[in-house]
Amino acid sequence: MIMARTVGTVTLSRFHPAMAGATLRCVEVVTKIEDLDKQPLGGETVIAWDICGTSLGDLVAMAEGPEAGQPFAPNIKPIDASIVAILDNVRLN
Repeated sequence: MIMARTVGTVTLSRFHPAMAGATLRCVEVVTKIEDLDKQPLGGETVIAWDICGTSLGDLVAMAEGPEAGQPFAPNIKPIDASIVAILDNVRLN
């Protein structure tokens, strides 16, 4: 699981049929917890399938690799990253 912040929306003019109705978000990966409130974060930017209905600026949990497509099994989606949760609060002890 990776923490990231949504920074944009991606629009497709041509797409694989399995992508119909998809919302794709551009997310910036949080590399250090100290940078959580920094704008921009400065981390890697990734395009992720949004299954949670996020808004711009939301802090999210993201799955990458084979785990990203698990919620869609047995249907195959051509994705490598998906947003799986919206994080309301992050607290470290």
